[in-house]
Amino acid sequence: MNILAKKSHISTPFWRDNRMIPIMLQLFFAIFVLLICGYLINNALIGLERLGIDFGFDFLQRTSSFNISESLITFQPTDTYGRALLVGILNTLKVSIIGVILTTIVGVIVGIARLSNNWLVRKLSGLYIEIIRNTPLLVQLFIWYFAVLLTLPSAQESVSVAGFYFNNSGIAMPWFTTNDATAVWVSLFIIGVVGAIIIWVIQLKRQIKNGKRTFPFLWSLATLIIMLVIAFIVSGSAPVNIDNPVLGNFNFTGGLRISSEFTAILLGLVIYTATYIAEIVRGGIQSVSKGQTEAAKALGIKNSTMMRLIILPQAIRIIIPPVTSQYLNLTKNSSLAIAVGYQELVSVGNTSMNQSGHAIEIIIIMISVYLIVSLITSLAMNSFNRRMQLVER
Repeated sequence: MNILAKKSHISTPFWRDNRMIPIMLQLFFAIFVLLICGYLINNALIGLERLGIDFGFDFLQRTSSFNISESLITFQPTDTYGRALLVGILNTLKVSIIGVILTTIVGVIVGIARLSNNWLVRKLSGLYIEIIRNTPLLVQLFIWYFAVLLTLPSAQESVSVAGFYFNNSGIAMPWFTTNDATAVWVSLFIIGVVGAIIIWVIQLKRQIKNGKRTFPFLWSLATLIIMLVIAFIVSGSAPVNIDNPVLGNFNFTGGLRISSEFTAILLGLVIYTATYIAEIVRGGIQSVSKGQTEAAKALGIKNSTMMRLIILPQAIRIIIPPVTSQYLNLTKNSSLAIAVGYQELVSVGNTSMNQSGHAIEIIIIMISVYLIVSLITSLAMNSFNRRMQLVER
């Protein structure tokens, strides 16, 4: 008994403890990776020193001396490299955000069309997916830019369709401009939306409590319309003015002008990525139990109502995770805009890199931007996914 007691008190060395071994292996691996990274960084710094280039981000305050044709903020060649890179980041976000919105709309429509009872709609959507999905994105960008947009007539001979003007420089269209009454309209509109939500909740609770229809949607809509009428009475004018494009000596002025380069990259990204989202939507819809569809049909529910209220709310839980990956792919694929001359982050970064010689710093900035955008997108979509998941009791 004494021998057994002594053996029971003998402690196992930590390097043989099954609980410690995984932790030690991960620690050794982390140290190994850090050593490799340290060696590579030190090697790069030695190389830069031999070339007479100092590592640092002070160059961002130097004059860029190059022009950017399209930007959301004002930019001149006399501005700094830092502002130039900021313009590139904003241009990347511009095409990515608009692309994600349009891709979602097109993808959902085409995905539902793939399951349509109409033979022609089903086959056309399938043909679109198979052709576009199996063609390289870069080739499609070249086709959109060189074979479609640049073959349009000049600005003086623009093709006019319902106030929109199409030419090889881009698209000119009417747009909205603010006036003195805009602030009043916006303020009362926000108040109207908040009031409509409150009325909706009150009427919905009353409907559930009394068992009688109280039409919460109509009450909410009426509340919003009343606030808009009040805004018109108070301001005495429309919330915005319409600015129409006018043809000048060389191009259009006024309105909203979209360049051929931006149009090409946006069309390419949307049409290409929408094929993958369409297949994800189709798979998500088909994953919903057929019993749900049969029950809805047995109750006499219309196909459009069944899809909107029964099928899609269940399918979206399966759709969200793979769609998130496609949003990330679209954002990263926006770097191909350099092929059609749209000056986003990679294009501006390459120009800055060639002029300043600070390649490593600019690459670090580009990687960091794409990483931050991807992490924010993933965080938002994962949060949305958690809200949509079924909670088991």
